[in-house]
Amino acid sequence: MKRTFFALSVLVFVAGCKKDSITTYDCSGVTPTYTANIKPILDANCATIGCHNASANSSGFNLSSYSGAKSASGNSSFLGSIQYKSGYKQMPQGAGKLSDADIKLISCWVQNGTPQ
Repeated sequence: MKRTFFALSVLVFVAGCKKDSITTYDCSGVTPTYTANIKPILDANCATIGCHNASANSSGFNLSSYSGAKSASGNSSFLGSIQYKSGYKQMPQGAGKLSDADIKLISCWVQNGTPQ
C-alpha cells in the first residue's frame, strides 16, 4: 500500500512539473525587428527598474539591449514566460499579460531569427 501511494505521489508530482509547449505562430507577412517593434515592448514591460534591465539583470536576463534580448530569446523560458505557458514563471511579473499582438510580435521576432 505504501509503495502504491509513493508511486502515485511521484507520478502526480512529475506530471505537475511538465512545461507546456511554446506556441509557434504563422508569421507570414510579420517581420518584426528589435529596433522598430521589440525594444519598445521590452522597455515598457520588462527592462524596467528592478527587473530585466542592465543593473538588475533579474534571472540573468538583461532585456535592455539587443544583445541581451537576443541572448535571452534562445532560452525557452523567455517565450514560455511571455506566452504564460504552464511550468514557466508568468511575465511580466506583477503586471498583466502582454497583449496577444505583442506576444505574437515577440514570438515571430524569435521565429524569424531575432533581426535587429
